[in-house]
Amino acid sequence: MPNILAIGFDPYTIPGFDPAPVAAGIEQGSKAFAELGMTQDLVLIDFAELDGRAQAKIVERLKQKQYDAVLVGGGIRKGTGLLELFQTVVNLVHWHQPDAAIAFNDSPADSPDWALKALEQRRRR
Repeated sequence: MPNILAIGFDPYTIPGFDPAPVAAGIEQGSKAFAELGMTQDLVLIDFAELDGRAQAKIVERLKQKQYDAVLVGGGIRKGTGLLELFQTVVNLVHWHQPDAAIAFNDSPADSPDWALKALEQRRRR
């Protein structure tokens, strides 16, 4: 049973943003992980904590157990002005989970598909 860690923003903390579609996508993705026999842990970053608190929260979770794949959510990757955070998150995953596949999603609902693709790529290396 693969262990997956998904890292993204808590949609309820993003100013001027309707959280409902993203929250529904997270729920849908979580159900799909379970249906595929994968365990999923979530680290949802508070948008107001883009300083060292977000990084500390991520590192704490990365140190808790070994993950087969770590998925970095699209909000972190695509958000305007968030390139430094994205780079930091990828490096934290690389440093603290060097054997984990790294995956990126297009939406929370398609996270399981991208995690599976990353796991397959890791198996072929």
